[in-house]
Amino acid sequence: MVRLSGRSATRPPRASGPPRAPKGPASDGPGKGGGRAGALRAAVTGRSVAGQVFLLQVVIVLLLIVAAVVAQVLQVQRDSDTEAQNRSLAVAQSFANAPGTAAALRTPDPTKILQPRAEAVRKSTGVDFVVVMNTDGIRYTHPKPDRIGKKFVGTIAPAVAGGTVTEHVNGTIGPLVQVVVPVKDSAGKVVGLVSAGITTAHVGGTAAQQLPLLLAAAAAALALATAGTALVSRRLLRQTHGLGPYEMTRMYEHHDAVLHAVREGVLIVGDNGRLLLANDEAQRLLDLPKDAERRSVLELGLDDETAALLASGRVATDEVHLVKDRLLAINQRPTDVRGGPAGSVATLRDSTELRALLGRAEVARERLNMLYEAGVGIGTSLDVTRTAEELAELAVPRFADFATVDLFEAVLHGEEPRPGTALRRTAAAGVRKDTPLYPVGERIRFVATSPQARSLTTGQSVVVPVLRDAPGWRAQDLERTDQVLEYGIHSLITVPLRAGSLVLGVANFWRSEKPEPFDSEELALAEELVARAAVSIDNARRYTREHSMAVTLQRSLLPRTLPEQGALEIAYRYLPAQSGVGGDWFDVLPLSGARVALVVGDVVGHGLHAAATMGRLRTAVHNFSALDLPPDELLGLLDELVGRIDQDETSVDGSAAIAGATCLYAVYDPVSRCCTVARAGHPPPAVVGPDGSVEFPEVPAGPPLGLGGLPFETAELELAEGSRLVLYTDGLVEDRDRDIDEGLELLRDALHRTPGASSEETCRTVLERLPARPDDDVALIVARTRVLGPDRVAEWQVPSDPAAVSQVRASVTRQLADWGLEELDFTTELILSELVTNAIRYGRGPIGVRLLRDRTLICEVSDRSTTSPHLRYAATTDEGGRGLFLVAQLADRWGTRYSPNGKIIWAEQPLP
Repeated sequence: MVRLSGRSATRPPRASGPPRAPKGPASDGPGKGGGRAGALRAAVTGRSVAGQVFLLQVVIVLLLIVAAVVAQVLQVQRDSDTEAQNRSLAVAQSFANAPGTAAALRTPDPTKILQPRAEAVRKSTGVDFVVVMNTDGIRYTHPKPDRIGKKFVGTIAPAVAGGTVTEHVNGTIGPLVQVVVPVKDSAGKVVGLVSAGITTAHVGGTAAQQLPLLLAAAAAALALATAGTALVSRRLLRQTHGLGPYEMTRMYEHHDAVLHAVREGVLIVGDNGRLLLANDEAQRLLDLPKDAERRSVLELGLDDETAALLASGRVATDEVHLVKDRLLAINQRPTDVRGGPAGSVATLRDSTELRALLGRAEVARERLNMLYEAGVGIGTSLDVTRTAEELAELAVPRFADFATVDLFEAVLHGEEPRPGTALRRTAAAGVRKDTPLYPVGERIRFVATSPQARSLTTGQSVVVPVLRDAPGWRAQDLERTDQVLEYGIHSLITVPLRAGSLVLGVANFWRSEKPEPFDSEELALAEELVARAAVSIDNARRYTREHSMAVTLQRSLLPRTLPEQGALEIAYRYLPAQSGVGGDWFDVLPLSGARVALVVGDVVGHGLHAAATMGRLRTAVHNFSALDLPPDELLGLLDELVGRIDQDETSVDGSAAIAGATCLYAVYDPVSRCCTVARAGHPPPAVVGPDGSVEFPEVPAGPPLGLGGLPFETAELELAEGSRLVLYTDGLVEDRDRDIDEGLELLRDALHRTPGASSEETCRTVLERLPARPDDDVALIVARTRVLGPDRVAEWQVPSDPAAVSQVRASVTRQLADWGLEELDFTTELILSELVTNAIRYGRGPIGVRLLRDRTLICEVSDRSTTSPHLRYAATTDEGGRGLFLVAQLADRWGTRYSPNGKIIWAEQPLP
């Protein structure tokens, strides 16, 4: 016997002797509803077979009794009706043939003679009426005198013809049986009619008198029948154990299924060790003889241990016995636990094939689980390297002991692979860390005979069952392959990472712990895993390429270096979002008069479209700033531009327009320390004073760019020297976890901690509180203000007189001498002479001249005219027209800017 783990219990040995009779319901105690009362209750419920038989018999007896009573009543009524007809006929004929009846009908007043006679006959015979009438049916007599002289109710035509009429009518005295006979004279002529009748009430009187007797007899018969039926049902109840027809039918069907249909062996053994029942499956599993039932289980040819178990009747749970060539799992339980007959029931289950199938099913389940986890666990990020690592980590240790992924270099950079180039080991995982395989990051060029090279060339998987017998693989690196074999790695599967027609690299699965080599089923699993991973790697490659292109475009559109200027000490930071490319941008634009413009903006949305729109806006700001426009006018022009961009995008492809953009534009003048700010839907700037105080000045919030229809307003801020002006985009102060108010307070706290810090230190401190990769792009500019003091600024008022030009030249010469810029005397005098002369000749006073010594020497001439001069080429015969041409040749830059009071012509010269 082969016995596997299970539970068993022993029962005391069975006592010898005749089998005990099972306890039936009739012998149950009062607690179980036994006795006569219990049997009767079970019978009358109708749920059991006995109850239904009892009810059926009672109903049949009741129907028979009712039928007998009804038949008797109908018979009595029929006899009464016949008697009524006969009595009525006799009375009517006797009265019609009585002497004097015909003669009385000929008298003038037949009623006077016949009415007393008719009433006397009626009372003496017991009929209800005797009516005499003429041949027309007019009554001469009636029990109710008021009916005399009225029409008779009934049929009289046959009687007028000499016949007799018998009928049931609803007369004046109620429903009745009446007879009409003719009254004939001596010549045989009908001279009148006589009708006699009895009402229905008198007819049914006899039947009503007999009805109580009939009902009493019926009740007695019903009681006797019920008592007899109860006795029969009690005996039937005892024999059927109170089961209903549905339960008995189901029991029979289950019994038949157990015997013939169920695919599990069932044996019932009596308490004397004899086989009482064996179904078809038990006979097949145990190979029992045909006459096995009623024989002892010890005589059925079973092995000793199995026969002893079945004969003992002890409790057994999943005991496995070797019966011939089968492993049978046997469960056995006693049958008398709940008052049933003594004995035991055993079930047999063939577990021979099941155990083999369980092993294969477990392997299949594990593989399906791996494929499911590959579907949800590989490709969780759009990162090529991470996706390769997820493939290797999934395969180890459930499928392979070591897994490596080698990708072409181009794939790692988002490009399409180039066959024939080297691969780089991108990911590796294993049950141990000291493997001699190529490490991650190693550039590998596989030899043509290696499995990896063949897989890359053919696009097919390669299985190397025994690496020691694979010279092509060993030719890759003899020293390293020897180390791999000594390490214990003995089998390999190489699967190409294919995405469509592209081969991105190879995945290698190595085995060392299990002695068996990889087989064909494991190859199919490896191909399925790699196929799913290849799609994710290719998606990550495409995303990497597109992201790199977008980032490249974005970086190319942002300023690479800041222009030289002396008004502000500037530091900036730009942090891209976690994914995608945003439209945040910033710029620093030197303006005339040593002023500097700072601009920061944010295009709504992400991707290439947002980056391209950002580039267009930045270019537009460059162009508009060259016109030296005030901040509010510049934002107005940007608003119109964004509106046109939206219209163009919608008209081209029908897609939704860009939701707009936000922008903040500030111009700082180091001479007046005034900063003019305007914003379009952008967060307000922050100002950090020299003492470290932080405030967010009130700057009118205009609508975002692209909405149109509303003007923009400016605010003028006077900044002390050493103040820090902080401009930023909303990614710095707002994200999905906090609103903008909370973000502004955090920014205030960060700036408050940096009193006296430089712009670079301020940037670093502010960004330390941000996550490494924020949800949105962040652009930050910190500008520390500088002041162009009075020692570097010279101003003069010039009268509108050409003779004043010489005085200006003299004053300029002295100022240049004070600044040590004598080398610029000639060019500066020439530039100012031309500019002042033009202002006197074409402008309106007052006229002002200002020199600024900054990184360059700046000459400015202002007047009240709004007419801007234009550079032109003078003809050889022209006497004038060469002034601005000379200025343009002598100065590095020159231009015109407008002020609320007129215009300013300026020119810049480099310092020596």
